[in-house]
Amino acid sequence: MRNRAALDWSNFLLADVQGGVGPFLAIYLWSGREWDATHVGLVMTIGGIATVAARSPAGAYVDSTLCKRGLVVSAAVVVAMGVGVLALFPSFWPVAGAQTIVGICDAAFPPAIAAISLGSVGRQAFTRRIGRNEAFSHAGNVVAAVLAGLAGYWIAPVAVLWLAVFFALLSAGAALSIDSGAIDYSLARGLDESSDADHGSARPRALSVIFESRPLLVFTAAITLFHFANAAMLPLVGERLSQGHKEAGSLFIGACIVVAQAVMVPMAALVGAKADDWGRKPLFLLGFAVLPLRGVLYTLWDDPSYLLSIQLLDGVGAGIFGALFFIVIADLTKGSGHYNLVLGAAATAWGAGAALSNAVAGVIVDRAGFNAAFLFLSGVATLALLLFWFAMPETGRKGEPIKGGVPAFPARDAPWRRWFRFMEPPSPPSSLLARPISSSRSARC
Repeated sequence: MRNRAALDWSNFLLADVQGGVGPFLAIYLWSGREWDATHVGLVMTIGGIATVAARSPAGAYVDSTLCKRGLVVSAAVVVAMGVGVLALFPSFWPVAGAQTIVGICDAAFPPAIAAISLGSVGRQAFTRRIGRNEAFSHAGNVVAAVLAGLAGYWIAPVAVLWLAVFFALLSAGAALSIDSGAIDYSLARGLDESSDADHGSARPRALSVIFESRPLLVFTAAITLFHFANAAMLPLVGERLSQGHKEAGSLFIGACIVVAQAVMVPMAALVGAKADDWGRKPLFLLGFAVLPLRGVLYTLWDDPSYLLSIQLLDGVGAGIFGALFFIVIADLTKGSGHYNLVLGAAATAWGAGAALSNAVAGVIVDRAGFNAAFLFLSGVATLALLLFWFAMPETGRKGEPIKGGVPAFPARDAPWRRWFRFMEPPSPPSSLLARPISSSRSARC
């Protein structure tokens, strides 16, 4: 399998780079620098907004560029520098600025890795490759969280940030080992040979066609609600565990992440192995269902062992979601040529929910306490479950056609479609798109 080891290591090492510093940063600022919950939530929101704003442009750029490997490498290096600023200058404006830079770079990793994976292994092996990507990513998070928790407890809370710098630089090195010549750049953006035959050329469809896919819009709304409910829960648990034990804040949050990520590894592997046979929806429903239950259970007891045990449910939900998100979007955009752009746009929507989650939850905690915040988030999670259950169709099962995908390209453009054309990412040169994988090895970046 092309780029198998390089993708394994890249996902393992990028795990601590893709937003992994967030919960540790919250604990560092709240317990180590005595920031209040509102200001912690604000800087977390700033980073989230920066990521949200960059995701669609990043997806469009990944669709159009041949420098997918170079994008991962450069973003990882910039993240290392940004996290270094967080460690050296822990006052509001430097932290806000660094969070902005890190957030922008964070937007580039998911579509770039997904595109490299799809272009390297092809659509038939994509589900298993994504399951493997996510399994290695969660395993990397386990290792990073253990090291960060121990470093924050035995050395200093700021040590977790320097550990993130180290992982970012290692991930840049791992990405350099990806063979960019082994990537089918047409397939990497969702242009399948079968779809090309229907339309006569390997060109993306009109961007406006994305907005005509009702299942895609329903899916985006459901995952936005899911992430609004989910994003603030782990930081809130960490803050609650740290009450009266500020010196152990990093150790607590590390334990929370380890418990959840250890469960995510087999869940991601399960998705990779069974999503084609069982279908996407049954597995996704399980992931949606555990989130409202988790929020309610957090309110029942303050014991650290109990709160840590609830993180097992986080592992089930996030493990399923992390893998199926890429797979369902690939189902719904097959043949469109806009796979990575849609990944970015959908991630923009749920990223907005996640960013608002931290700010809203921080205000609720300051005014009404932790239990009120957990119950509020649980209610939002219930809405997400109901929307997905009743409005989202199955998008892929072995031996069945994909349902609810991007509508076929119309024979004649309606006038309003022309307004969307300026937003469409440019295509790689047709000569490159037409080349077989073996002849494109000179296009390294």
